[in-house]
Amino acid sequence: MSLPAAFHEIAKRVNNWGRWGPDDELGTLNLITDEVVREAAATVRTGRRVPLALPLRQDGVQTGMIPGRVNPLHVMVQINQELFGPGTVACSDDAVTMGLQAATHWDALPHVSHSGRLYNGRPAHTVTAHGGAEFSGIGTVRHLVTRGVLLDVARARGTDRLDGSYAVTPEDLDAAEELAGTRVRAGDAVLVRTGQMRVFLAGDRHAYAYPSPGLSVRTPEWFHARDIAAVANDTLTFEVFPPESEDLWLPVHALHLVEMGMPQGQNWNLEKLSTACGETGRYAFLLSATPEPFTGATGSPVAPVAVL
Repeated sequence: MSLPAAFHEIAKRVNNWGRWGPDDELGTLNLITDEVVREAAATVRTGRRVPLALPLRQDGVQTGMIPGRVNPLHVMVQINQELFGPGTVACSDDAVTMGLQAATHWDALPHVSHSGRLYNGRPAHTVTAHGGAEFSGIGTVRHLVTRGVLLDVARARGTDRLDGSYAVTPEDLDAAEELAGTRVRAGDAVLVRTGQMRVFLAGDRHAYAYPSPGLSVRTPEWFHARDIAAVANDTLTFEVFPPESEDLWLPVHALHLVEMGMPQGQNWNLEKLSTACGETGRYAFLLSATPEPFTGATGSPVAPVAVL
């Protein structure tokens, strides 16, 4: 089934192919300039640090709904082993098997394709079984530090958590921006809180996964107009699930990653950040969120920290 005409119309309006040259692999991360980072550092007032990652553990967010997304399996490969003989220093080492998008993570630009293409018009077949992503893999993102802005949509709508299947609109983002008291600007990383993470933290990962609120297909144009560098939220699927239209699955993924070249993050725990921002009345902060540099990978776990 081909993508509907309405999708292609939005794609034309948000397309960034060639904007930073034909060889570009970073997409909207190009918007994070030295000046943007200097201004981001100036937002730090107290030094309070808020971690935004979920623990990496075997009973994590993945339910098996998405094939290959294995929750982290941690094993010890040596325990107090005296490598250089009896009485010498002993070492313990670990190993982990996990899907790179299993927990709190960034999606790299080649994570999805549509119509046979990836970001900047590259062919989808450049992602291979042995080499992974030839272009724009997560390893190309050597640093991701910028101003973060929490758009607390749930709080702006007067609730702790949006209803399952609620599609976040541009109007919701406007309301959350007004609550934040700061204008989202070029080079920012926007964190959209729906409150859905509360379901997982309460112990029900299946209800966390489905049904889930998330971003609607109307929101990519909002982010594009403001030149946002990256977007993350507190849900498993990022966009509303089940989808808004039965003939259009993962449209926000395709518009962000393929058309705009904008990384997106999922399973970010924004609950403590919501509390901290509410207490201080400040919703902008320094965000450190550099992914692990897996060569050729289409995503990576990340341990982001907001510094207030």
